[in-house]
Amino acid sequence: MTKHIIITGGVVSSLGKGITAASLGRLLQARGYRVTLQKADPYLNVDPGTMSPTQHGEVFVTDDGHEGDLDLGHYERFLDKSLTRESNFTAGRIYQGLLDNDRAGDFFGGTVQVIPHMTNAIRERFMRVAESDIDIAITEIGGTIGDIESQPFIEAARQFKMNKPHGDVVFVHVTLVPYVAAAHELKTKPTQHSVKELRSIGVQPDFIVCRSDHEINDQVREKIALFCDVDSENVISCQDVDCIYTVPLVLFEQGFDAKVLKMMGLAVKPIDLSDWYAYVDKLNSLDFEVNIALVGEYVELPDAYMSFVEALAHAGVATGNRVNVHLIDVEELTESNIQATLSAMDGILVPGGFRQAAFEGKVATANFAREKKIPFFGVCLGMQAAVVEFARYVAGLPEAGTTENALDPAAISQPVIIPMSPDQVKAAALSITRPAAGRVMPGRLGAYPIQLVSGTKVQQAYAEEQASERYSHSYVVNNDYLDQLQQAGLQVSAVSLDGELVDMVELNDHPWYVATLSHPEFLSRPTRPHPLFCGFIQAAGEYARSR
Repeated sequence: MTKHIIITGGVVSSLGKGITAASLGRLLQARGYRVTLQKADPYLNVDPGTMSPTQHGEVFVTDDGHEGDLDLGHYERFLDKSLTRESNFTAGRIYQGLLDNDRAGDFFGGTVQVIPHMTNAIRERFMRVAESDIDIAITEIGGTIGDIESQPFIEAARQFKMNKPHGDVVFVHVTLVPYVAAAHELKTKPTQHSVKELRSIGVQPDFIVCRSDHEINDQVREKIALFCDVDSENVISCQDVDCIYTVPLVLFEQGFDAKVLKMMGLAVKPIDLSDWYAYVDKLNSLDFEVNIALVGEYVELPDAYMSFVEALAHAGVATGNRVNVHLIDVEELTESNIQATLSAMDGILVPGGFRQAAFEGKVATANFAREKKIPFFGVCLGMQAAVVEFARYVAGLPEAGTTENALDPAAISQPVIIPMSPDQVKAAALSITRPAAGRVMPGRLGAYPIQLVSGTKVQQAYAEEQASERYSHSYVVNNDYLDQLQQAGLQVSAVSLDGELVDMVELNDHPWYVATLSHPEFLSRPTRPHPLFCGFIQAAGEYARSR
């Protein structure tokens, strides 16, 4: 029977509950247990797919086409395992399901209430990931204890543990222990109040993970244990570290995973962290630096590009380069400052986005990278920008544009990027429709197989003939212009299996000028970096060394 670990957070948000959950999952997996992770978010949006990245960070896409919380990215990277739509749900999703059932008459005229109906639905979602091939399911509850919207989730967790045999459910509370410089000491009072709030709902934490920028010494640990009714050995220190991949090792050194297993009545099997230690050791030993410009439109919140930053770091370790990522606001790039801003970079990455005002800056960035022969990598809208740039300045299509961001799509006289047709969507496996600006757009969301074109840089990077990539898009290269683009030198690198959709392009006369409609950043792992990011960083390293 599946055991459950439920992780909550207190004092402030953004404490790293997701990293804690992912790290514990990695340790338990390294001991031979079959582990999965799940994120329960208390907000009322059905999912983050329609939320601005500046509000919620990046939207992570799973193989089965779920647009989920960015913590799913941490889970997949730490476990090296693909998750599904069952790994993330929100209060909005729960309410939507209850209201649909009410309209269908499933409650037979009864009153629909938070308790028991919403809490029952949440408990059912806790169980949904507890499949026969899973030994331990870790559920992270988003938000902070004391938030009114999180109360049904905590109550559901309380009921969940109450209805399970002793040891089947373990509670971990992640909290902040701030250091007050004027007093020269760590303060435990916020943690005490957080646990008091949690206990007032009926939940007693079994473990307290203390986030701090200072070491949690034995005296602080014992004080927290005394006032929070937790064994002192179950108060775990999680001091700030330079690299998130160090966190599992920090927790392992304190025996966190072994203590959790013992509390659940499971054997503490031998552990193998050799690949993890090797990755962290290599990361810490890198001495050659490459500077990568990530030219985006949501740079005020770095979490909006979380998977890109991590994928670049993974590729850096694999290629022997320490990657310094420079987040550059594309809307601040102008003809007068683009040279000064980008010329010092060893590589330029243009990610996806939506703002119409940002697109021309992305086109200008692609133009600069192409003309200056700086390694370039375009992703999603970044590929659109690369194709439009090439069409305008090389292929003799000066009015080329994309209809996605146009205020008046009909005014684009040379639309080299257009919406997917219904036939193209129908031909694609796992085809879906998605809301966009108040209308339903055909598109691809999730994993799709692609055919790599033999002899291209892309195919050489993969060292395969076919691959699977994740997508989240509705616009594609207009095949009516494809011959003209190819004759001018644009190389198609990958296509859909039926050959109808151009998935990747590149330039032959450039160190690395590759663009893709897919989101390879979602598939990169610390010990299994994505080949396109490896190719990009390898080229950036060679460019830096040649200066």
